[in-house]
Amino acid sequence: MPYRVTVHEGLHVPVDPDPTAPLRVRARGWVVATCGVVAIASLLGVLALWRVFVDTWAGQRVEDAALDGAEIGQGQLWRVASPLLDVVSVGFVAGGLLVAAGVALARRRLSLVVQVAVLVGGANLTTRILKEWVLDRPVLGVGSDYGNTLPSGHTTAAGSVAAGLLLVAPPRARPLVAVLGGGYTALTGISTLVGQWHRPSDVVAGALVVLCWTALVCGAMAARPGPTGTATAMLRRVDRADPGWIRTRRTVLALVALGGGAGTAAAVLLARTWATRAAAAGRAGELLAYGGGVAGVVAACALTFAVMLLLRHAAGSRDEASSSAA
Repeated sequence: MPYRVTVHEGLHVPVDPDPTAPLRVRARGWVVATCGVVAIASLLGVLALWRVFVDTWAGQRVEDAALDGAEIGQGQLWRVASPLLDVVSVGFVAGGLLVAAGVALARRRLSLVVQVAVLVGGANLTTRILKEWVLDRPVLGVGSDYGNTLPSGHTTAAGSVAAGLLLVAPPRARPLVAVLGGGYTALTGISTLVGQWHRPSDVVAGALVVLCWTALVCGAMAARPGPTGTATAMLRRVDRADPGWIRTRRTVLALVALGGGAGTAAAVLLARTWATRAAAAGRAGELLAYGGGVAGVVAACALTFAVMLLLRHAAGSRDEASSSAA
């Protein structure tokens, strides 16, 4: 980096024009590393879900009870769930891409158009490859053999479009987009449970696939070197007094609290089903398993969108930094 030379008491002293550059590079490195860890952990989470709930008799037995429990009150719930699932299609994904691209272009963030396409396309392609060519469902004498359904394509589609909108949303709007996107993804996932299209692990795996690709895109975004003038903007993004960071932090904490509570409920209910998996579940047992599955879906969507919001805020973008510094 070139240095500016000033004269001090007759001496030519080199002065670093950007003394915060080392801190900025270190911060960028931490964000990239964190995104990489999140992406790897998400993929390992998908494989762990498959190993526990699909590849073992005990896991299949627990989720079969949840699947049977979905029949309870299904008639009324399906009236709400069916329209939600009908929306999710190839046209829905394409429409979501167009909306996200329109927002990015309106904000003059051309690079975000490519990043959103990579996120949405990568997530949905990954789910398809995992479900149809990588993972299988062994026949262990539990329920009917419909083949492997993990991860859920509907959940991945809904979640990836929501994550794409989170990617292009202005900083002020991101917390709201994260809450609405996580809620919509959770409702889509629960709707697949209501219709007995998917098991709980399928939906959670779909959310993790979206988290994996969001982390990869945010990591790539943070890795792009910005101009010298972005130092102040980058430091402002991690300033505890920054209003944008305060809103993001509050939203993340609220989502984590919701996810933690729902996750605890899911663990308690599914542990009960797991402990009695060898016996006939009965109506009460099926309802417990179903409730645990729904709670698990809520927990997964709340926590994944909390992490995505945090990564998006940390990653920023070169264009945003430039405009903020100006």
